[in-house]
This record gives sequence, C-alpha cells and structure tokens, in this order.
Amino acid sequence: MPLPIRSRLLVLVLSVMLPGIIAALWVSWRTWSDEQEATVRHMRDSTRALSMVVDKELARRAGIARVLSLSQILDSAPQVPQDDLAMLELQSRRAMQGLSGWVELNAPGRTLFSTRLASGRVPDTPLAPAAAASAPGLAVTGPAAVAAAPAPLELPTTAASRPVLVREAVPLIEQAVIGDLGPDPATGQLRAQIVQPIERGGHVWLNMSISVLPQEMQQIIDAQRLPPDWTATIMDGRGTVVARHPGGISYAGRPGTDDLRRLMATREEARFDSVNLDGKPVVGYFTKSPQGWTVVTAVPRDSGMGGLGGRTALQPIAIGALLLVLVGMFGALWISRRISGPIHALSAIASELRAGEPVRAPKTGMLECDEVALALADASVAIRQGRSELEDRVNEAIDRTREAEQLSSRSQRTAALGRLTGGVAHDFNNLLGVISNSAHLIQRSPHAESLAMPLGAIMRSVDVGSRLTQHLLRVAGRQPVHPQVVDLRSTLGEMNELLATVLGKRMQLTMTMAPDLPSVRVDPSELELALINIALNARDATNGMGEITLEAGRAAPGDVQDLAPGEYVAISVSDRGPGIPEDLLVRVFEPFFTTKPVGKGTGLGLSQVLGFCVQAGGTARIASQLGAGTTVTLLLPARSNASAGGGARDEVAQPETRANALAGARVLLVEDNEELNRVTASLLRSFSCQVLTAKDADEALQLFGSGAAVDVVLSDVVMPGSMDGQALARELRKRRPGLPVVLISGYSEALTAESSFIVLRKPASPSQILEALRRAMGLPTGM
Repeated sequence: MPLPIRSRLLVLVLSVMLPGIIAALWVSWRTWSDEQEATVRHMRDSTRALSMVVDKELARRAGIARVLSLSQILDSAPQVPQDDLAMLELQSRRAMQGLSGWVELNAPGRTLFSTRLASGRVPDTPLAPAAAASAPGLAVTGPAAVAAAPAPLELPTTAASRPVLVREAVPLIEQAVIGDLGPDPATGQLRAQIVQPIERGGHVWLNMSISVLPQEMQQIIDAQRLPPDWTATIMDGRGTVVARHPGGISYAGRPGTDDLRRLMATREEARFDSVNLDGKPVVGYFTKSPQGWTVVTAVPRDSGMGGLGGRTALQPIAIGALLLVLVGMFGALWISRRISGPIHALSAIASELRAGEPVRAPKTGMLECDEVALALADASVAIRQGRSELEDRVNEAIDRTREAEQLSSRSQRTAALGRLTGGVAHDFNNLLGVISNSAHLIQRSPHAESLAMPLGAIMRSVDVGSRLTQHLLRVAGRQPVHPQVVDLRSTLGEMNELLATVLGKRMQLTMTMAPDLPSVRVDPSELELALINIALNARDATNGMGEITLEAGRAAPGDVQDLAPGEYVAISVSDRGPGIPEDLLVRVFEPFFTTKPVGKGTGLGLSQVLGFCVQAGGTARIASQLGAGTTVTLLLPARSNASAGGGARDEVAQPETRANALAGARVLLVEDNEELNRVTASLLRSFSCQVLTAKDADEALQLFGSGAAVDVVLSDVVMPGSMDGQALARELRKRRPGLPVVLISGYSEALTAESSFIVLRKPASPSQILEALRRAMGLPTGM
C-alpha cells in the first residue's frame, strides 16, 4: 500500500537520527558506568588498605601485651614482688615509647601499676567489683570468658614499697580480647583496651591491658589525605565511631547508622547505600579487619559523573536527543506539504536505510531528491564508520586505563616498600650501635677476658645484623653497589651458616667448591642477597624439608658461549622440589612475576639475581624438570686470585694506642636515640675524651652558642627537630669555619654528598669512630 510523502519523510528523519542518538546515549551510559565501577574499586582498595593499617596498629599493641604477659617476672604470680613489678612497669613504658595510650596490670579488684601515672605510683583506690567486672570497652560474655580469683591475696612487701592488697575476688578475662571504645573509669577519657590474660600453672591470675586512643586512629585516617567530599570512618566491634574524616575525633563514641550496623553484623565487607551521620546520602564500602574493627569509606551519592550519582548527568543528553527527534519530525511535516511527485522515488532509499543496508542513490529527475539520496548514502557510510571507530576507541581507552592502574599499583607498592625498609633499617642500626658500643665498653673492663667468648658472639651477631640492614636498604633501592674482588672460597664458606639459618633446621645444605675456584669482582652483599633469594625459593619449593646443594667451580665452555670471551665461575644451587612447568620457566626472571599466593611472594627475588649477574658482566640461568627439581646457576666473570682479598674489613680489636691522640679532646655528640647517645658518650669518655651530649640540632646549637669549648663534632644524620645532621654541620661551619665534623648514619639515602664531611655508616666500631675523629681533627692516624 503506497504511503504518503509525509510518512516517508518521517521515516527518513528517524532512520538518520536515531542510530546516532542511540549510539551517543549508549556511549554516555557506558562512560558513566565505567566511572562508577572505577569509583567503587577505588573505595574498595582504599578501604582495604586503611583496614590493613588499622589491623597492623592493633596487632602491634596486642603483640606488646602478649610479650609483656610472657615476662619471667610474672612467673611468680600471684605473689609478685614489688621490685619486680617496678621492673615490669619500666619495660612497659619502654615498649610503649612512640605510642599513645598506657599499659595497666590488673589483679582482681586492683590495678598493680599503670603507665598513665607517674613512674612508681600505684593507684590508691581499688576498682569496685562492678567496675572491674564490666570495664568499659570490653565486650566479653559467656561462662568461658571469666574466672573468679581463688581468694583475697596479699602481694609481698619490700623495704621500699607498701603492701598492695587485693580486696575483692573479681572475675578476670581468660582470653585475649580487643575491646570496644568506652570511657575510662578514672578519667572519663574515651579509649579501647587490648586485654591479655596472664596465665601461670593453668590459672589466670592477672590481666595486662593496653589502651588504644581515638587520636591514634585519627592520625591514621588523616595520613591518607582523602578527597574533601569523601567520608572515612574507623569503628570498633560494636559499630561505634572511633575516628572519622571529616570531623575528626569529635565523632568518637557515636554509634553508626542502624542499617550499616545490621549489614556489618552479617558481612565481612560489602558495598552499601545509606545516609551518613551528617544526614547526607552516600554510597560506600566497608571491610572488617582480622582484629574485629571495621573501616568504612563513602562518597556522596550526588557527586556527578565521576561518582556514583552520575545517572543524573545522562538526563540532559536524553532530553536533547528527544528534542532533536521532535524537531526533525516537525521539519519533515513542514517539508512534506511542499514536495510532490519525484520525491516518492526516495521511498526505496528510505526502506534500504531503515533496513541497515548500504544505500544507493538513483536519479529521480529532481535535483533536491538526488541530493537527498546522496546525503542518505553518505550518512549510511558515516554511521557505519563512526560506530566502528567508536568501538575501537572505547576498547583502546579501556586497555590504557587497565594498564595505567597496574603500573600505578606496582609503583606505589615499590615506593611503600622503600619507605618501610628505610625506616626499619635506620632504627635497627641504632639498636646495633648500642649493642656494639656496649660490648666494646665491656671489653675494656678488668673482667673482659672471662667474657671473651660471649663478647665475640655479640660482635659477630652485630656484624650479621648490620649486613641484614644493608639487605633491607638494597631491596628498597637505597643502598649503593660497591663491587670488589671477592675470594669465593672464603666468602661462600662464611655464608654457609647464614644460608643454613635461612633454609631452617629441617633442610640440609651441602656446599661443594672446586680447589682452584677463581675469584670474582662483585658486590659481596649483592652476591649474598642473590644466594639468599635462591635459597628462599628452594625452601618454598620443597615445603621447608629436603636437601639443597650448592656447587661452585669453573664454568664449562658450552655454558658461556653467548657471553663475552673469558673465563667464568659457575655457582649452582639445586633443590629436589616438584620442578617448574615449561610455560612458567621462561618467565621466572621477570620482575613481579610469582606463582606464590598473595602475600607470600613479591616476584622480585629471581629478578634481583639476574640483575646482579648482568651488572657483574655475567648472567643467570635456570633449569628444571618436573618431579626432579630445579637448578639456578650464576655465571660470573673470573678474576685472578692474586687480586682477591679486597672485600675484607680490618677491625682493630683494641684501639687504645690510636686513642691516645684523642686524650682530652672535647667532643660534641649529637644523637637523638637516648640509649645510643648514652653508650657512645661512655665509650668516648673511656678513651679520655671530654663529651658534651645533645639530643637534636637545636640543643647542639644552644650548647655551641653558650660558649662551650668543642674540638670536634660527632653527629647523627637523621634526627627530629628543625634540621638534620647535614644542616647542623653546615650551620656549625658557618659559625666556626674549619670546625672538624664527622657524620654517622645507617640510612644511605640520608648520607651527605659534601666532601668536607667525613661520613661513617652505622653501626660503626670504636676504632672506626676514633679513626674518623682523628682524621677530622688532622691528627696522626694508624697504629
């Protein structure tokens, strides 16, 4: 049945416009949907990361409580002498250094000590039975959670203390718990408690508790630098707010919304829609930490296309498309009244276009109709090409987004590893310095000969610990490489004990070295780290049981055909594990490639091995057979044995002879670590030096400005305060040009690059410190 021209024009308009409008709406919807999914993923990842930080902080305090509860001081519980309690209190204060909150030791009805009070002060008022039985912040129920104390007991009285009387038989917590937020009975301050029972002889006598303050959790949230419109909340096990962004700890103690608390009671983590405590509709994500606390993040529901309320952004596009269709239909009706005759020939073209087929433009005898036919043909081609190009661009954009997310995650993980390992190495080097200097002080005592064996063990352990910190810095990319000629027979022999410790007691290490084993020029620490990485992989492959074989000798000519001409040394480590499939064997040296479960491996071990060998001028190879085991071989260029020995460090056991030149020298010692400061000062005084001590740069400048006589300055590099060791040295040189300065640090990234300063690496031995001070002062060095 023939259709009027009006109907055909309407069909033509719809056929041309609708595909483009639909495509535009579809692309807009897909863009909004992708951004919505990206926002949810970002919230989920941020929530999980923050939950890991919260869990780490809670686990850290729970670990302190557990270690303190295992102290031998409490083995005599319930009869604990007052002097022992004072010692345990001192240990508790040291364990909580750098942390807020306090430690309490509670007996039934009585607090034996609390680090919240002044040292040595015992609370005068015993806890009431009701308060002790239901202390705020501890949600513990059931008959298995408490046990009644046997009877009122009296702790022993010493000459320097008064008796502590337990007046009531009050239930004790029998299981370690992390309590909820509540007011402190004594001060009313909001805090949660981590309670660790102290059990001896099958009976719980005491409770060790550590307070967790909302301010500590608030610092964790503030450190995340969340967007201003985001909400982040840390909740305890009951769903009570501990810390929040925005608003801070002013929200602490407020309960979460009822719908969120009901959802948290049934799920470990989930996405949710709710209204936050400020009355704003939000979309969020929560996850529970293993310690029982919950972290919640949320964004406003109406945050636009980039957020979760972007559906409203599609409304203008839909309305515009509808208006465009209506305008086109009105124009078609208006034109239809002014067209007649040949225009009917366009009906076939309109039908083809409606069917999605290629449009042909036949001659109609009317210029306008011919132009319309040509336009329809061009529009058909443009629509098909535009749709294809649009799909290609969308797919390309998705691929680029995924690749960018992976690169960003990898770089963030590496940067976080660098910051963590650098900080750990710095603190650990301070501890090693205290141990090393204390051991050298003991060596100078009249009874040092009877302590030669334990002192030797201490110094060897300090040396091993120092190497371990260098490993940490090297993994973090903060340790420079120092190649030197290494005698492999001596070096591998010294590493035998270290590798055996890495492998564990259930694995046997067999080491075989050729008699004519050449030396190599490498960084000894990098070689040690490479062998440790291979040993760890072998241990994991054999589940920590079996035999590992290490063989070192000259490489066969067939193994080095693709390397530069010359002689090579081959170091092979073999295990008898299940082997590696061929499809995975070609990827084992790739950075971040690992077949281990999440959290068990980083994929950096074998990549470090290959990088070390290539940097040394060789390579690394791996061979594996399913069911027969795996062998990793290091191929390193050989060196003449006559040049070996450059890697040994000479240590003078008794530096008295070289110390005579420093007798009476006035040394300004600047060290923020209290223990290391005190021990180093004692060590210098034992060599007849006059020592002034300062805990930071500000105190050092105050001493220097007050007219104190100073011959030489020995300063740490990394310190708190207004300036570090390098800035202090430059300021002192401004005030007194040519002042001898020696800097010392275990954090290589903090070492100064200025040639006018002498730099030592922690932990430094007394002979190294004295030698550096003499060189800085221009005194004779050597024996």
